[in-house]
Amino acid sequence: MFHTEFSHRIIGRDSPIGARLEHMRTVIRVLVGAFALWLTTLIVGGSGDHGVWIVPIGSGPYDKLITLLLVALIFGLVNGTLGKIVRIVSIPLYILTLGLFGLIVNGILMWVVAWISGLAGFGLQIGGFWWGVLGALVLSILSGIMNGLLGTGKRKDR
Repeated sequence: MFHTEFSHRIIGRDSPIGARLEHMRTVIRVLVGAFALWLTTLIVGGSGDHGVWIVPIGSGPYDKLITLLLVALIFGLVNGTLGKIVRIVSIPLYILTLGLFGLIVNGILMWVVAWISGLAGFGLQIGGFWWGVLGALVLSILSGIMNGLLGTGKRKDR
């Protein structure tokens, strides 16, 4: 964390090196998201097709990994676009429920990711709405811990 803050102060995001650091940070966040998603499927889904699970693209040795990376990328795009809009619109519900409505929002976003990846015939599958809420909670905790440890969390200077 100190390294990226220090390098951005000295190098700056507008320089070619700063831009590369920002791109690497994004790649690492997608990898962390994919790993957290895999762990979430193990914790919430267990073995078999219930809870939250991944349907791989094919039956090759790396197809599940590729699927996890694609789903993590889709999750980042959905969270960065639709997620921001939904969170802004639902601010009164966040205040009314003391932030617990965030669990419902994250469950809905996870459901959207499952729907989008399902259109392609692979990806995230959810056994029901409450499985999605539980999966989103576990995914948020795991991603937060890993991004915190790696120093790739959200930027404070934006």
